[in-house]
Amino acid sequence: MKYEMRIPPGVPGQVLATVMEEYNLEIMQSEDGPILQGEKENLENAQDVIIKALNERIQELEGKK
Repeated sequence: MKYEMRIPPGVPGQVLATVMEEYNLEIMQSEDGPILQGEKENLENAQDVIIKALNERIQELEGKK
């Protein structure tokens, strides 16, 4: 069974490409915006990678203040 996960704003394209390839996910367009579609466990793993990448970027930006 395939599940869906909304892609949060600000996720770099390179991160999306990496998680799509690594976790065998597809990107789709919904009424609410872009989503990733795939197996539940793969989406959970991709979510961890996305959150880690966003947190690292936030830390980089805060360090430049």
